[in-house]
Amino acid sequence: MNWISEVVRPKIKTLFKRETPDNLWIKCPETGQVVFHKDVEANQWVIPGSNHHMRISATQRLQLMFDGATWLDVALPDVAVDPLKFRDEKRYVDRLKDARAKTGQQDAFKVGFGRVEDLPMTVAVQDFGFMGGSLGMAAGEAFIKGAETALDKKTPYVLFAGSGGARMQEGILSLMQMPRTTVAIRRLREARLPYIVVLTNPTTGGVTASYAMLGDVHLAEPGALIGFAGPRVIEQTIREKLPDGFQRSEYLKEHGMVDAVVHRHDLKATIARLSRLFTKAPAVAA
Repeated sequence: MNWISEVVRPKIKTLFKRETPDNLWIKCPETGQVVFHKDVEANQWVIPGSNHHMRISATQRLQLMFDGATWLDVALPDVAVDPLKFRDEKRYVDRLKDARAKTGQQDAFKVGFGRVEDLPMTVAVQDFGFMGGSLGMAAGEAFIKGAETALDKKTPYVLFAGSGGARMQEGILSLMQMPRTTVAIRRLREARLPYIVVLTNPTTGGVTASYAMLGDVHLAEPGALIGFAGPRVIEQTIREKLPDGFQRSEYLKEHGMVDAVVHRHDLKATIARLSRLFTKAPAVAA
């Protein structure tokens, strides 16, 4: 090997090296279509060709919902961290630390108060990015705080559900959030305040078995997986092949479990229209 190959070539390669951002393109999980990141963002995180609804963070969801993308964050109660001193492959406190660093949130819920098409509204969002949106003590307290905020301000309460179920690291303390959140919903009904649920992909487990299916109206985003046990578990249990699209939002609408499947572009207007109908608020002038 001569001095040209040893010295000159590496320098030339370095000289013309181009830095390409890792997030410049997004690949559709359904079709494999590669789409420019900015185009997906401008389309509310829906793949233009396939209409696949990407998962979005709680902050992104609130930005899409509230007028002018502005709202007041509702302060959420503090809870005991790792009450059971749980450990599997990692300590629970370390998992929480990693999830908080990744999402910038304290737990899986974010609650905001603001205006949606000029109607005061309280909106809670369950973020699947935080440990699969799992339901623990913090999430239960956040849901209840959102309901109390709606009661205090006399607004509709809107929930965007997205979860893998109860948080196993909190054991029975996690499961106790199911009846507690049900009581909060009962208080909303007694106050005659609407509780609207939007089921996003996925909504499963104990969340589906409690507050996610107790709404006055259930909307769902297209293609969302909704159920208690997952389809693979069901197939292994009953030893039968499930129908195509089983537990997807469109299938559940056909069978009466979901009231409407609504595209993300239309969710804000649909929720505002339903809220005005329930609260007998005047319609917005065209």
